[in-house]
Amino acid sequence: MASLNSGAAAQVLKNLGANSDWLEATYQQFHAHPELSFQEHASGDVIAAALSTYGFSVQRLGGTGVVGVLVNGDGAVVMSRADMDALPVSEATGLPYASTVPGVMHACGHDVHMTALLGAAKLMAETQGSWSGSFIVVFQPAEEVGGGARALVDDGLTHKVPRPDVVLGQHVMPLPAGMLATAAGPVLSAADSLRITVHGKGSHGSMPHMSVDPVVLAASIVMKLQTIVSRETKPGEFAVVTVGALNAGSTANIIPDRATLLVNIRSYNDTVRTRVLAAIERIVEGECAAAGSPQPADIELYDQFPLTNNDAAATERISEAFAVHFGSEAVTVATPQTASEDFSVLPNAFGAPYSYWFLGGSDPELFVAAQDNDGATPAVPANHSPLFAPVMNPTLSLGVQAHVVAALSYLDGRMPSRSN
Repeated sequence: MASLNSGAAAQVLKNLGANSDWLEATYQQFHAHPELSFQEHASGDVIAAALSTYGFSVQRLGGTGVVGVLVNGDGAVVMSRADMDALPVSEATGLPYASTVPGVMHACGHDVHMTALLGAAKLMAETQGSWSGSFIVVFQPAEEVGGGARALVDDGLTHKVPRPDVVLGQHVMPLPAGMLATAAGPVLSAADSLRITVHGKGSHGSMPHMSVDPVVLAASIVMKLQTIVSRETKPGEFAVVTVGALNAGSTANIIPDRATLLVNIRSYNDTVRTRVLAAIERIVEGECAAAGSPQPADIELYDQFPLTNNDAAATERISEAFAVHFGSEAVTVATPQTASEDFSVLPNAFGAPYSYWFLGGSDPELFVAAQDNDGATPAVPANHSPLFAPVMNPTLSLGVQAHVVAALSYLDGRMPSRSN
């Protein structure tokens, strides 16, 4: 059977089983006490205290973020990241460790992420004779609002820790527990939200000829925006344009003087992104001119998430390490997702390569049932669902192992290899 890096992984992970109760208790604590973006004070306190006990040098950055650095001789510098925040969702899982905070739950699995990285940090700290280099762990706040990674950078992260040779991250997904999915290139889309306010001329509902109706103008914009993907985007290129909200007026017999649209776009390519944004601006300006709008529209870009575009060399190295440790049957090729993350802000700030993979967390029996049901889509709650509840085993163990194995593919200084 193949060994990984001369047994380094086996040495670091030898006490994983003995820590299983601790992992479950830690996960349940995080799950039962979720905190919204930039409010992760208690979670940060737990993490900072644990890292200090393990021997990490700890800093509190980005408001509620926690960064730990463990220097263990010469070698590569690896940074691993986990996000911390929960969502404004009322939990409906019925679990005995369900959220105790009304209207807030870990509906995206960040409780898994914190637990897995904390577990990896513990094991790496306890076995420093098995590896060499520096291991940096970043517990990032406010991923859900796209501001946490930027807050860490703005608070001086790039000047306060060593520059990493690689930055690693993972996300629990509705895949069978026990599976990992990796891929080079785009794995999560870029996302941009726009707030567009168009201006009209208010009037009585009985006197439409005295108005410039912003509701009709907004409706025309909504319909025209649909042509960006269907008629302006090359077949085979990926783009999504969604109008998630249209707000105007307050009563039936008054034509208002303005309307606001909230628009979201997704893309895997900066060229496509730039083209879509330009098309939205052109369409809005054109429709406003055609309607005789008394003033230009206000277009505000907000809640921007960058593209997650995995480095090919780093991802190949980590995928090979996963295949050696877990077996190739447990590692699959990730399908690019249209969800978005701010993870890549961190490696981009350092100018470092990165790799981000997906961690299966759903009951495998649900997928077996789907196969028995002629391949029908399994009833697996997705991220952000009030029913989202990763199974603890083997998800937590796999998450810890993935962080350790990926880090050791650099910290041991050699590529993993298969034996015949």
